[in-house]
Amino acid sequence: MTEFVLRDDETAIQGRDKTRRKLKPLGSLVPYMMKYKAMVAGACFFLALAAVTTLSVPLAVRRVIDHGFIESDSGLINAYFGMLMVLAAVLALASAGRYFFVITLGERVVADLRKAVFSHLTKLSPTFYDTAQSGELVSRLSADTTQVKAAVGSTASLFLRNAILFLGALAMMVATSPALSLIVIAAIPFIVLPLVAFGRGVRRRSRHAQDTLATATAYASEAIGAMRTVQAFTSERVVAGHFGTSVDEAFGAARSSIKARALLTAIAIFLIFASVVAVLWIGAARVTSGTLSAGTLSQFLLYAVFAAGALGQLSEVCGELSLAAGAAERLSELLAEEPAIVAPASPIALPAPSKGRVVFENVSFAYPSRPDLPTLNGLSFAVEPGETVAIVGPSGAGKSTVFALIERYYDPSDGRILVDGVDLRDADFVDLRSRIALVPQDTTIFAASARDNIAFGDPKACPEQVTRAARQALADGFVTALPGGYDTLLGERGVTLSGGQRQRIAIARALLRDAPILLLDEATSALDAESEVLVQKALDELMVGRTTLVIAHRLSTVLKADRILVLDQGRVAEEGNHQSLTAKGGLYARLAKLQFEAGRLDDAAE
Repeated sequence: MTEFVLRDDETAIQGRDKTRRKLKPLGSLVPYMMKYKAMVAGACFFLALAAVTTLSVPLAVRRVIDHGFIESDSGLINAYFGMLMVLAAVLALASAGRYFFVITLGERVVADLRKAVFSHLTKLSPTFYDTAQSGELVSRLSADTTQVKAAVGSTASLFLRNAILFLGALAMMVATSPALSLIVIAAIPFIVLPLVAFGRGVRRRSRHAQDTLATATAYASEAIGAMRTVQAFTSERVVAGHFGTSVDEAFGAARSSIKARALLTAIAIFLIFASVVAVLWIGAARVTSGTLSAGTLSQFLLYAVFAAGALGQLSEVCGELSLAAGAAERLSELLAEEPAIVAPASPIALPAPSKGRVVFENVSFAYPSRPDLPTLNGLSFAVEPGETVAIVGPSGAGKSTVFALIERYYDPSDGRILVDGVDLRDADFVDLRSRIALVPQDTTIFAASARDNIAFGDPKACPEQVTRAARQALADGFVTALPGGYDTLLGERGVTLSGGQRQRIAIARALLRDAPILLLDEATSALDAESEVLVQKALDELMVGRTTLVIAHRLSTVLKADRILVLDQGRVAEEGNHQSLTAKGGLYARLAKLQFEAGRLDDAAE
């Protein structure tokens, strides 16, 4: 049964040194924003215009009270209320402009960020994916980028707007009444310090909530991808229970973050409006005593309300920015991941045209996740151009590792691997892989059309080339029989196809790639007899004129090989053709005897 494991926060993809969390993750978004300076300038202009317009209102109110109401000047009242209507129109225009530029900028930045993260993920080495969870990565690409979009868009806009309002209102308060301003300024430290202290806790809880949700998403992705296995073992209740536990944990983490933000908001609002009440109290006494005009108090009070409201909203916005900072931090972690396999600064060009000669010279290797368990131990062999070499041996002998090293998914710990005389560590691995075609045991079929799946071998191929490759792979017959022919969607992982059909799609890809080196990884091991015959015919067509390495558990598939390498414990234990190895009576002979006896038992059972 497929085992689903909930990873904790200390996994390789989630865990990070705590010092990185003290940085300002949102600063990583600045380079993306600076690519669109015109949008940033437009957003800043309309933000400033909206703030200045808002700050102009108390000036008009003061003039109306002191000169219009007190002096009973109806003409002045009409003029100032008309001016307020103009200010309302300007504020509406500024708000619309701010919304357009800010939201557009947010969408554009997040689109670029998503592309950058996904492009970076495609360049990371298999070492990264040996421990990473695909569902967790998808969560970062979707949920985290959506959170960042809110920050770059509306949240950042509100933050800047309220910051400008607060600073502008504070300056106007000082200009209006320096004495009353001292009360407000003296209260600021008592307001800001709790905001800063609680803000750190909010960010920490927000990050934990996002990590927990990503874990739940990763578990759901894994379970959905293996739903047939889940249902086959009647484990629906177990899987649903595990996911429910994960979701409840995510909810608990989110609730903790919400509580912290709610407390932060309550403290901020109480302190802010308490200072406003104190100002109003003192100001009212001064108006009564005749040392302050009613208009001046009204103007000061409006600025105080603006400043208080702006600071109160800043506390709420800071909570949203904390969520975005956690999301930006998680995305930054992905972008900070360095591929274990990199091309040299000055790669040696592989010969053109390629001959396809492959040489292993005393190669030793252990997977990074299991450094104490070496897979290859001083392995040496050579495959000449156009030669077909089969690699057999018991499970764990290192057969698949040989293919992984030829593709340069990993580098050997000792020894070297050469293709056409060039050490793979000195070559550009993109150039190397373009000379290799792989037919894996478990073929990946994308949720796309049959044509697109075959064209994955060469995206530049025309429809005629795709059809020709399908005919050579004996896939044209079943593809044209599909409801939409080559345009038929094959479903995620090719669930609408049989195992033999999926393998022939993979062979068509390899034919379309037309690479000089061919790797066949147990291409017929999971097929029935009829499918195996068809696939083997297609493989015979594919192998013509190519350097071919074949991994096979079924020894019947390697009888035509020019040579057979028998691996055991990461070394070549035997080498020869089928007849000579059988005559030796060694490991190959024992494997052959076991398989052929099993085959006779299967025939008898039928």
